[in-house]
Amino acid sequence: MDWAGLGVIIIGLAMLGLVFLLVKPLKSLTKVLANLQNTTNDLPNQMTEIMTGLKNTLSSANEAIRQLNEQFGKIAPIFQIIGNIGTSLQNLFRVMANINEEMRQKTDNPMMEHYHLEGIYGVMALGYSIYQRRKTKK
Repeated sequence: MDWAGLGVIIIGLAMLGLVFLLVKPLKSLTKVLANLQNTTNDLPNQMTEIMTGLKNTLSSANEAIRQLNEQFGKIAPIFQIIGNIGTSLQNLFRVMANINEEMRQKTDNPMMEHYHLEGIYGVMALGYSIYQRRKTKK
C-alpha cells in the first residue's frame, strides 16, 4: 500500500468515529422533528376553532352595534327637542336683553345703576311685554 491508501483508510476511520459520535444527537433530532410533526398536525384544527370563535365574537359585536343604532334612533327625537328648547331659550334671552337695553336707554336713571336694579327692571319689562302681547291676542 502506498501513502494515498493509508490516508484514505485513516479518513475512513475518522468518518466512522464521527458517525458513532453523531448517532445520539441525530436520534434526538429525529425525536424533536417527530414531535414537531405531531404539533403541526393539530394546527389546522386549532386554527379552525380560533376562526370559529372569532366569527362568533364578531357576529355578537355586530348585533350589539345594531341594537345601539336602533336605540340611538329612538333617542334622536329627544335630542332634537332639547336642541329646539335651547334655541327657544336663546331667542327668549335675546328678546329679554333687547327689552332691558331699550328700557335702560329710555330711562337712563342713575339710581338703577347705583342699586343694581337693571335685572329686576328687565324682568318687569318682560312681564309687561308678555302682558301686552296676551292683551292684543284676545
